[in-house]
Amino acid sequence: MCELLGFSGDREQNLSRWLTPFRSRGGGSADNPDGWGVAAWRDGVATLVKSAEPGFSSTQFADLANTLRTRLAIAHVRKARHPPIPGMLNTHPFIHACCKREWVFAHNGMVPEIIEWQSTGALCHPDGETDSEYAFCHLLSEIAEAYENPLQPAWIDRLAALSERISILGKFNFLLSDGQELIAYGHDRLHQLDIDDSDGRRIVIATEPLSEASWRPFSPRELRVYRDGRMIACQNHKRT
Repeated sequence: MCELLGFSGDREQNLSRWLTPFRSRGGGSADNPDGWGVAAWRDGVATLVKSAEPGFSSTQFADLANTLRTRLAIAHVRKARHPPIPGMLNTHPFIHACCKREWVFAHNGMVPEIIEWQSTGALCHPDGETDSEYAFCHLLSEIAEAYENPLQPAWIDRLAALSERISILGKFNFLLSDGQELIAYGHDRLHQLDIDDSDGRRIVIATEPLSEASWRPFSPRELRVYRDGRMIACQNHKRT
């Protein structure tokens, strides 16, 4: 049911070590054949490359996996569920503008009831049909007021509470970025790998471990925020 890959580092890195095995998850070693996408930032500007073809057989994805260098990235391979058909508009990640920034979002799971939710004064309107993009737009619309001061933690608090609320509808694992932070919400299935060596600090987030290293699972319903290869915030909303 789709898979996610996120990267946050303190300097630009070649991501082939992670993108190459992740690409095979797009219909090769895992059943996610319905599209792939990679968003990466350079100098604060996001570039999004995606296709509705299977990732494991895509030469474009193979070339990108070998050559991409960045300090911040979000990637996705899709198993089409809602709607159950491939298509470019429904291929993750999605990108929308809010609060004078471009935001990128990718989702694993299903929360179809989110399509019926109404946001007061919505700032974001989906281009496609997925419950994922509807959830993305709902999150942006709801955190915009708190994000007016991004250095204050209020918007992260609101995002964590909203993520918990949406997760009740089904499964809601996601990656989100405003071009500075990488935000990961692990409703039930995310793993983290920390690396600190001569090449710098970096954190890799993946739905399933992509190597034999010591990946650490998220606790259920845990939201983590990263910047420059370090975790700077963590919240866990426990249901009672």
